[in-house]
Parts: sequence; structure tokens; C-alpha cells
Amino acid sequence: MPDGLRRHDSIVFWQPDLSRTGRALLRLPLPGAPDKFKAKKAVPARPEFYDFALEEEPLRLGEVGDQPLSTLDFVVFDCETTGLEPSHGDEIVSIGAVRIHRGRVMHGETFELLANPGRDIPPLATSIHGISNEEVAEAPPVEEVIRRFHAFAGDAILVGFNIAFDLRFLKLKQRQCGVRFDHPTLDALLLSILLHDHTGEHTMESIAERLGVGVGGRHTALGDSLTTAEIFIRLLDLLPAESINTLSQATTAQERMVEYRRQQHAF
Repeated sequence: MPDGLRRHDSIVFWQPDLSRTGRALLRLPLPGAPDKFKAKKAVPARPEFYDFALEEEPLRLGEVGDQPLSTLDFVVFDCETTGLEPSHGDEIVSIGAVRIHRGRVMHGETFELLANPGRDIPPLATSIHGISNEEVAEAPPVEEVIRRFHAFAGDAILVGFNIAFDLRFLKLKQRQCGVRFDHPTLDALLLSILLHDHTGEHTMESIAERLGVGVGGRHTALGDSLTTAEIFIRLLDLLPAESINTLSQATTAQERMVEYRRQQHAF
């Protein structure tokens, strides 16, 4: 391994460029450098969302529910958007994702694609994720990007940070896109609350610091997906101490945390 890669505890890998046929991307993931951005104005965290069930029928896990979490495949994803209200016209401008296989983050299996939202991106949103109207002008429409992400996810369990926010954007579009997001889901935020309820700090940065995870590419879809993936695999290691070993046990515990969090905010 070259000295530079060893020093930064990183790797080099390539992947197909999903936006351009016959092209590839070379990636060199590096840990964040927080000192460089100390002067930057802090970005407020997204509000927490809990409305997982946008469908009429409850999710049935089937046989996969009894399988150990350590044996399952996950796709960790994140969406950048024009705003926080998809029911009032806000749209996705980028989706990023990375696959986890048997407890390992597969840096060579990522998804990253800009989407043309068909509307202007407000300056406030651009100031957060850095995506401008010019950058998405030639990007595929949102519906095409969602279809491509659905194909990438396959039948994996979907994982996110405050995942109900991202799922709402996807599910409100699924009929229009001709796909269905009926995947089991886990939320790194809710699992952190379950495991570390002694602290009120559950931002991505605070959880990453608590678990020894470097934060890079913050407020980019792929960057946040990679950070969430590293957080998630560390949380998976801690779940057996709470007698949580299977997907069914994890989703049941997650549902308890939804109600717990609602009660916290109510008072």
C-alpha cells in the first residue's frame, strides 16, 4: 500500500459512472478535516421524522426477519433535496448509497447520481448541500434516478440516518416511477438512541465522534451515506448486548424507539 494511503487509512477503487455510459470513476475516500471548516456557519440538523408507514399494509419480514443481522446485506442511502416538504413540491436533487455485506462497508459498491428536480433549487438548500441549478440542468429526471437507485438496492435492507425523511421522498414517487420500496428498513439514528439513551446528543457528528467514526463529505448524499454506514456497522456490534441479534428484533426495538422519541418531544 502506498505511504499516502496508509497514512490516511484509505484505499483506492474504481466504479462505473452511472451518469455516463462507458466511463468509470476513480475514488479515494479520505477522512474529514474538521479544523479546516471551523469558521463555516453551522448547518441546522434536519428535523426528526418517524412516519415510516406510508403504506396501508404493515411490513412483513418473512424468513429474513429471523436471520442474524451479521449475515444480511444492507444498502445505506441518503437523499439531498430542494427542501424538507415533499408533499408541498420539494424534490430530490441527489441520491447516494453504499452496500454493506456481512458487516463490511463495500467501498467499491456505491451509488451516486444527481437528479434534475424539475424546479429551482432554493439558495438555502444549495448553501447546505452545494448543488446548484446549473449542476443538475443536464442530470436525469428524479424519476429515472429513483428507478436506478431501486435497481441498485435490490432486495437489501435499507438503512439511513433519520431514514423516514428520505423514505418519504422515495415513496411519494414510487407509483410514478413504477417501483415499490417495500424493503425492511433500519435507522442508525433510532438505534443510537436505543443504545445510548444516556445522552441527548444524536446528531450524525456527535454519534460519529462517540463511536470513533471519521466524518467526510458532510451534506453530500454519498458522503453522508458512507459516514452512516460506518456508524451503522459499529452499532450492529453493540446490539447483541441488548439481546438484539435478528432483523425482527431490531425492527421491534426500533418501533419502541419511535414511540419513546415521540413522547420525549411531547414533553
